[in-house]
Amino acid sequence: MKDRKENHSLLIKNGRVIDPAAKIDALLDVLLRDGQVAEVAPPGKTRGTAHEKIEARGLVVAPGFLDIHVHLREPGQSYKESVASGTAAAAAGGFTSVCCMPNTQPVVDSADWVTWLQQPERGAVVNVFPIAAATKASKGGTLTDFRSLQRAGAVAITDDGKPILGDDIMRDALRLASEINLPVIQHAEDTRMTEHCSMNEGPTSFRLGLHGMKTIAEASVVERDVQLATQFAGARLHVAHLSTADALKAVRKGKRSKAHITCEVTPHHFTLTDADIRDYDANFKMNPPLRSQADREAMLAGLADGSIDAIATDHAPHAPQEKIIEFERAAFGITGLETAIGLSISQLHLGHKIPLPRIVELFTAGPARVIGLRGRGTLVRGSHADVTIFDPKKRWTYDASKSRSRSHNSPFDGWAMTGKVVATIVGGRVVYRGD
Repeated sequence: MKDRKENHSLLIKNGRVIDPAAKIDALLDVLLRDGQVAEVAPPGKTRGTAHEKIEARGLVVAPGFLDIHVHLREPGQSYKESVASGTAAAAAGGFTSVCCMPNTQPVVDSADWVTWLQQPERGAVVNVFPIAAATKASKGGTLTDFRSLQRAGAVAITDDGKPILGDDIMRDALRLASEINLPVIQHAEDTRMTEHCSMNEGPTSFRLGLHGMKTIAEASVVERDVQLATQFAGARLHVAHLSTADALKAVRKGKRSKAHITCEVTPHHFTLTDADIRDYDANFKMNPPLRSQADREAMLAGLADGSIDAIATDHAPHAPQEKIIEFERAAFGITGLETAIGLSISQLHLGHKIPLPRIVELFTAGPARVIGLRGRGTLVRGSHADVTIFDPKKRWTYDASKSRSRSHNSPFDGWAMTGKVVATIVGGRVVYRGD
């Protein structure tokens, strides 16, 4: 991303500033200067002047949203997505920073590829923080060089898309990562139980005649990982795209033991269930799959009570030929960057009365803590000038064909939502303005 910091100032006036990390929820002005937050003050009370002003009356002004689970598909699969197109979609969704997964072609398992992802030539319009592979080629055998990956800019390690099943390998990953304060992110799925499965096991899979994944395939891996993480002081285990009530119970148990256990939930898992899969529409096919209503209710409870640390999209773009085929043959995954805030406000705030500050926390302070991104996820003076401005009352309809992503594989095409991004600011400069 190009340097946006020097000799520029921006004043955001009269907005409702919600900064959970700083325990702020008030009408305030925010002055950004030279890539940092310079002042947060009552309306009309900032001391400095600004080159540019944004009137935010009636809008929420939040720290820049962070998505800690996206697939930008580069290197190797730019027909689905590129760093440039994926970050453009992120900006449209209010995200000022994204953490990209390593299951590309080739796998991001070396310092060179971590560096490549961060080069200005990639055309990123928001901050990109690479997450590197935990094992070479993500084959689950030999660990990668965590220290060199971290020095190159990797903020975590994972074999996302492929779970680390070997007990010894996972134990060694947690031990080595704990020595350098690096999070280990696990795609929790015992693939020995889910082979040839394409959706959740339940009445809908039975009716559709599809092989279903048992919830224990997720929960058993989380239970094992939590137990392993408690063995090493400083180990940081993060459970990606949590989707089952039993896995959430294991996370809660780990948190009670004072181990550093965190987790994320996607908007599609708190919005949809497996009963929503009709006509074998592969836009409803993702991994982990859509679960039962009971599992969805458990996710909603965890989001409300603080057990869940972050909302992450698991943005997974695919070309039409990979989705518009038989359900069992179709690729797993959906796009999600541009619908996250609309679904969150519609489902969580309006539908389940979760307060707006809690939702903002799940997009900001929560993911910043998970990954350890200092100076982000807050608007305190001196932090990065990354800001998301959204209208919590704006009604709109999502049109996947107008997505900034190169792929349009979304189950939410045509959905009416409430809550829309008005502006996304990265390094003190506006990179997206809403309609």
